[in-house]
Parts: sequence; C-alpha cells; structure tokens
Amino acid sequence: MNTPKVRILASYLPQFHPIPENDLWWGKGFTEWTNVGKAKSLFKGHYQPKVPTELGYYDLRMPEVRQAQADLAKEHGIEGFCYWHYWFGNGKQLLERPFNEVLASGVPDFPICLGWANHDWKDKQFSRKGSNRMLMKQEYPGEDDNVLHFNKVLPAFLDRRYVRVDQKPVFLIYDPLALPDVSEFIRLWQKLAREQGLEGIHFIGNTHKIEDISRFREMGFDAVNILRFFHFMKRELSLTERARMKFSRILLKRGHVYDYALAARHFHGEEDRLDYCYPSLIPNWDHSPRSGRQGHIFVNSNPQAFKTHVKKVLEQVRHKDPEHRIVMLKSWNEWGEGNYVEPDLKYGRGYLQAIKSAIDEFE
Repeated sequence: MNTPKVRILASYLPQFHPIPENDLWWGKGFTEWTNVGKAKSLFKGHYQPKVPTELGYYDLRMPEVRQAQADLAKEHGIEGFCYWHYWFGNGKQLLERPFNEVLASGVPDFPICLGWANHDWKDKQFSRKGSNRMLMKQEYPGEDDNVLHFNKVLPAFLDRRYVRVDQKPVFLIYDPLALPDVSEFIRLWQKLAREQGLEGIHFIGNTHKIEDISRFREMGFDAVNILRFFHFMKRELSLTERARMKFSRILLKRGHVYDYALAARHFHGEEDRLDYCYPSLIPNWDHSPRSGRQGHIFVNSNPQAFKTHVKKVLEQVRHKDPEHRIVMLKSWNEWGEGNYVEPDLKYGRGYLQAIKSAIDEFE
C-alpha cells in the first residue's frame, strides 16, 4: 500500500447506539443523538441544532452505516478511524459493540486503531444539569488487569487493517498521567507485543500541555498528540475581545463564546514540527448540546475557515518522513461537542471537502 501524502486519523465516537447502562442512567434508547436532537440556539448566530444529512441519525449497530462512514472518509483523504475504547478495569468495557463487529466481520475494509478513553464517566458529561455523580469509575487494578486488557485488544493489533507506524500498531492513551505507573504499563505491553510476534506498539500520549511533550517521551511514549483547543486564551486579548468574553458570560452563565478563526490561529505550533509530535485538526467546538449554557462555544466556523486551519497544520508536517506525517482529526463524529466532519444540513460535505482540497494542494 502506498503511503499517503499525509496520514489523517479521525477520532471516532461509538456512543451512537443504545446500551443497558445508558438506558439505566438516561432513559430507554439514549444515544448521543438524544442531546444533539434537542439542542437549541442560545443567541443570535448560534448554529444549533446541528442536523445530520447523508448518514441521518444513524445507529452504529448497522453495518451499512459503518460502511457509508468509511466510504466518505476514504473518499476525502482520511486514512483511518481511531475508535474511542472504554476499558474501566477488571474487564469492564462500554460501547465496544461497533468496533468488535467491525473487527469480527472484516467490514468495512478500512483502517482502524484504538484510543483508550481512560477517564471516569460522570453525569455532567451528558447532562445540562449534571451533578457530577459517578456513573462508571475508571480503575487501574494492576498488572493482571493490564495483561487482560492487552489480550482483549490483541486481535485488533493483529488485524491487517490496523493502523501501524514503523510496523507497530498504534495505541493512543487519552490521559497518560492518570495511570498509576504509565511507564510500567508501556513496558509490559511492549514486552507482551513482542512475545506475540509484533515489532512492538506505537504509543501516542494525548495532552493539552506543551510541557508534557518531553515528559511523555521520558515515560516511553513514541509520540505525543497535542490538542490546543483553548491555547489562544493564553495570549493578550484586545479590549474588544475582553468585552465580548464578558458579554458571553452573561449569555452562557459559566461558558464563553469565541470566534473560531481567532482560536484556530493557535490550534498548531512549532512543536508540531517535531517528528514525534502529531498535531490536531479541530473543525469546531460547541458543547451546548450536552451542557447548555455551561459550555464553551466557537462561532463562525465554516468549511473555508477550517480549510485554512488544515493547510497550516499540514505545513507543520510537510518536512517529515511520509510515515510520520500523522495528523489527528478531532473528530469524525463528536456531534455533542460540535466537532465533527460528517455531512450536516448547513454545510453538507463542506468540512470533508475542505480536508480533501487541502490534501490535494499539499505537495
């Protein structure tokens, strides 16, 4: 297989199908669409609700939906999906069905990998009036559980579709510092992988902090994915911007309204030019479907503004070996957070076409 000009891996949320736990916590049939569908515009110019078009309000238990998603991604230059993987310890998983069915069936024939979303589930995540009540606690029982966890994902690592870097299967960890001893976890899994005939594992640590780059490398991570959602807040704001923030607090209680183009100028940085730093593409952010007036919101995102951001990120990886020109798309389908590229009622395939156009212009 020829290495593409740039390797875009899209974070993929499997929350779009009912599970018994969500039925218990939120009501029968709850999925991510529950909050997305009832979202409301909170101020003039606020694009809500966001309505899917081509794929509709899909159910990820349907193989036809998963195939259609893969076809769209492939057509627009996305290399693969990085499925969020929920392992809470002691063998407890949630939302594993879509990935397991893709793995078992061999369909779609499209690259896959896993990102361990190692965080607690609390009711504030999917509720505008969340009380911070613990729903499912993330636990780290120790080495036996780490071995069990490895054996659970091993069939995926061995699948021919699994995304590899330097011949090693990719495994992303959402919150590396939450692990009691992440260096030991990495050491153990590398050992287990080699015992299974693999070259090892290409570990990626996710972070919002630039200072974590060297720290993660010392811990044993092969690469670092940097998410700079709100890095623009660290710079000096103009009087107009400060006034807007003050006004937005009145509108949103604890949240803020920010201009996407302003924020996007800070979604990338010089660190992304390092061979082991993988930058992020961020199409938008709007947490209001889940948190109402408590959440931060970007406004004025559109395909052209997104394309400008994509092109700047691609410039950061241009000089790298093609194998390491990896960019993480946040996200493919996080509709409840407003960062998705699937077709919607307002822009159609616009965000996907922005990605493809930027790649086509990449030399």
